[in-house]
Amino acid sequence: MSDTLIQWIAAAIFAVALLHTFTAKQFERLSHRYPRHAGLFHLLGEVEVVFGFWAIVLVVVMAVVGSGSAALGYAESRNYTEPLFVFVVMVIAASRPVLRTVMSLVDVVARIAPVRTPLATAWLGLAAVPLLGSLITEPAAMTIAALMLAPQIFRPQVPEGMKYLALGVLFVNVSIGGTMTSYAAPPVLMVASTWQWDSVFMFANFGWKAAVAVILNATVATYVLRNQLRPDPAIGSEQPAEPAVPVSVVMVHMGLLAGVVLSAHHPVVFLSLFLMFLGFAQAYERHQSPLILKEALLVGFFLAGLVVLGGMQQWWLQPVVSGLTPVALFFGALGLTAVTDNAALTYLGSLIVGISDESKYMLVAGAVAGGGLTVIANAPNPAGVALLKRGFADETVGAGGLLLGALGPTVVAAAAFMFL
Repeated sequence: MSDTLIQWIAAAIFAVALLHTFTAKQFERLSHRYPRHAGLFHLLGEVEVVFGFWAIVLVVVMAVVGSGSAALGYAESRNYTEPLFVFVVMVIAASRPVLRTVMSLVDVVARIAPVRTPLATAWLGLAAVPLLGSLITEPAAMTIAALMLAPQIFRPQVPEGMKYLALGVLFVNVSIGGTMTSYAAPPVLMVASTWQWDSVFMFANFGWKAAVAVILNATVATYVLRNQLRPDPAIGSEQPAEPAVPVSVVMVHMGLLAGVVLSAHHPVVFLSLFLMFLGFAQAYERHQSPLILKEALLVGFFLAGLVVLGGMQQWWLQPVVSGLTPVALFFGALGLTAVTDNAALTYLGSLIVGISDESKYMLVAGAVAGGGLTVIANAPNPAGVALLKRGFADETVGAGGLLLGALGPTVVAAAAFMFL
């Protein structure tokens, strides 16, 4: 079977997977209409399952039309470091010692802010935590922000449109908030070493502009949501008082999280640290809440599926990327990011020989600015969906609602990178 046919089949399956993400909410509704097959429809309605499911379909089709050894060889040739890293960092960042420490710091700042505490808490969750992603990585920032904002904003009582606006702001702010350093944002990681972009370069060319956009987006969203926020602080408002976590336990968790972040490119190292974390969490179970293993595994499955499906799209993506002028490249990257992971897009750009400095900037700027438009646009987005979807109708996040909610924040981010 020719490689060209396999490429076209892979592109068709990728298109079907994209369509599936936009119709996932309909499958969830079918599960209520046909309870006999509710399990199957509920499975197909899980956004995190979509790309993993269709990646399996792709590998099976490759085995049928080609050979089993070729299909297995392709699957094993893909780099799964990012899905593994996101899985590990989600679980550790959402552990009770880490989460409660960050929430306590946010609570202190919120109480001394010159505005109502709920407003300050929501604003910090939408602005400060995404910017913190430049230090602790975007997946960790997404996890912490989502768990902080869930009881405050993502509740059934809040209108769906406002929740989608908050979700769009969160996704866009996390996508651009990690650009103040050269290691925290996946699309920047893909090009930093190749193009010799260090953290000083990133802050001077991207970081401060991103900070302006993040603050503006968060301020507008908080103002719109001001009447929907709980009258009491959201942190811990629905949970009974928990005993304080010993400082020694917090330090161990923080140390392990730091080790995972520093070894993000070395799965042997961060998986070893993760196993140490699991052992420590079991040993001091009284200081833990249930680990979010299920949610993190689903996100890892989603991203691994995207790695498998995305690896077969280079044949049409790279000519598109390489054939555009810098300004067209910015808007092209902004649009293409909605249908493919922005890290994959910048990686393809790093393979282009002789690309100009202006084109490099425009490619990365467009890729990170569009990182909130869809669930697949940025690696941390599935983590946010997994943690926040229970607050939406049918407990699913609609692709159309997310797109509409993210349009305004995306325009702000794009304008910051284009004109500042």
